[in-house]
Amino acid sequence: MASASYPTIFRLSSDNFIPRPSPLGARLRRCHVTFCSLKVPQETQAKRIVTQLLSKGFNVKAGVRDVDSAKNNFPTDTNIQFVKADVTEGAAKLSEAIGDAEAVICATGFRPSLDFLAPWKVDNFGTVNLVDACRSIGVNKLILISSILVNGAAIGQLFNPAYIVLNVFGLTLVAKLQAEQYIRKSGIDFTIVRPGGLRNDPPSGNIVMQAEDTLFEGSISRDQVAEVAVEALLYPEASYKVVEIVSRENAPKKSLQELFASIK
Repeated sequence: MASASYPTIFRLSSDNFIPRPSPLGARLRRCHVTFCSLKVPQETQAKRIVTQLLSKGFNVKAGVRDVDSAKNNFPTDTNIQFVKADVTEGAAKLSEAIGDAEAVICATGFRPSLDFLAPWKVDNFGTVNLVDACRSIGVNKLILISSILVNGAAIGQLFNPAYIVLNVFGLTLVAKLQAEQYIRKSGIDFTIVRPGGLRNDPPSGNIVMQAEDTLFEGSISRDQVAEVAVEALLYPEASYKVVEIVSRENAPKKSLQELFASIK
């Protein structure tokens, strides 16, 4: 990718979007990853994202609820800084936590509990708080880890077993979908990544990437999800897109830049 090739970022001005160049790709070096503790699956995903960011030379600011616990779960690295961040506490505190990061990757997720509002507090209102924080301080890029089937009710998948199971705890997918819609209207350069079922084992098969609302089943390694999230920071072909991903043994191997470019 030529260093002079930039995607377009849109800023809100009255009721209209005003486009301007966004310095992503090789010039984007500071990334904030928002997650919680390191005791539930979402943080396993976030840890893999952080690891891949560090391997590509990014300076990483990891937003966590428990800084000491997070430090104990990562190897010492001068390019990572842990800051206290809780998406349920509002945009102002999140703005302070994000600081001078040029990009934000959101890998939050609620803890299953008897609180049926938990998905809304984290996956909906929490994501909205994060978007508002990004807008207030001029973050260039926002990556959201979401899920396939978030729009299941509208695309004939209301009785898909996965859609039913994922909505058992407080309509989780509905909460995620509304957060996605808020991001799409925010004016921030975004990439929404919707993975299939998440596997903790190493990658098997190649990544399949399709447009939104077209994948209804399948799974993918968390390592591959982390790869897609990080690579979305580097390529303008990923800008302003919602992509759905799974892995398949018989899928042809393609570069992520090629896969992003295939999504219109």
